[in-house]
Amino acid sequence: MRTRRPIIKDVPRHTGVSQARGSAVDLWICLVLAAATFAVYAQVRQFEFVNYDDPDYVTGNVHVQQGLTASAVQWAFSSRDAANWFPVTRLSHLVDVQLFGMDSGMHHLVNVAIHAATALLLFLFLNRATRARWPSAFVAFVFALHPLHVESVAWIAERKDVLSAFFCFLSLWLYVRYTEQPDWRRYVLVAAAFALGLMAKPTIVTLPFLLLLLDFWPLRRGSLRVRALLKEKIPFFAMAAASSTVTYAAQQSSRAIKTFSVFPLELRIENALVSYVVYGVKTFWPVKLAVFYPYPRNIPAWEAAVAGLMLIGITVGVLRAWRRYPFLAVGWLWYLGMLVPVIGIVQVGAQARADRYTYLPMTGLLIMVAWSAAEA
Repeated sequence: MRTRRPIIKDVPRHTGVSQARGSAVDLWICLVLAAATFAVYAQVRQFEFVNYDDPDYVTGNVHVQQGLTASAVQWAFSSRDAANWFPVTRLSHLVDVQLFGMDSGMHHLVNVAIHAATALLLFLFLNRATRARWPSAFVAFVFALHPLHVESVAWIAERKDVLSAFFCFLSLWLYVRYTEQPDWRRYVLVAAAFALGLMAKPTIVTLPFLLLLLDFWPLRRGSLRVRALLKEKIPFFAMAAASSTVTYAAQQSSRAIKTFSVFPLELRIENALVSYVVYGVKTFWPVKLAVFYPYPRNIPAWEAAVAGLMLIGITVGVLRAWRRYPFLAVGWLWYLGMLVPVIGIVQVGAQARADRYTYLPMTGLLIMVAWSAAEA
């Protein structure tokens, strides 16, 4: 009589080995990512403070120079100096002074450390959300090392950029965990990280929009009704609205918002259209970078028209390809949406655009490139 060979169920064993190997690879990616970031930016240890905004934030600020005193902490939460309310960023400067005094190199390295941690969070968030290790790693490495981000990382006054981005990506990573196992405690953690990010720099007010994009890709929560997804985001939209109101009031009281007599609405719209294209081009060809781009007195109508047509064409294209290539629409809408607070319709300052404004929006374009390559 023929005996039957026993069936060995080895899937769990292989799955366990695969998971262990995957975790080891992820760890190595994180280590190399952190090392590469510090290797590129280590030179900032020798950099000094600059006389552009650094005096307002650190070198000429008598409150910050006190370090972590009770009065300085109270000031951090009540001040609207520099036409903004960002107590978490101010607290970080207080901690720097408390630990390092006025050692500019150490202040710079703190920026680098936060930037490296932000890049790590970006990788962890994308990898967990998509289960696509190498596209996630590509996005994180380009984010960490891209020339457009030098302004945000190597300028002490731009601590608010790296710090708010850290909490933004932390919020997204926590949100992915929340969607895996919905629980009010996890929900509160997402909201808390978002609140801290808003108090670091309010330009992340568009994060609720990102959460909705992620619901459709890569989280694929389409089984839930749109109404339910929107209802879930109400507290986030409320926080964004509150932050926007406080920020607008601070900028208005400081007379930082330019009137239409200075920059007419038509010129702002034209500059916004052109800036969207310029930021996109500089993402892939980062040349002729500058710390300040003067606002033009006029923009040729054809230039704004071409920019507008390009934006409309790309938007229509990615939306038509939504079902087959959802990452294109999510990446593109991420880019468009995250630039809205700084695109200049509400104009603060005399700059036409700024490299630092690409710090978070660029991620959307990188997602488009990385997942397109993976699909090829």
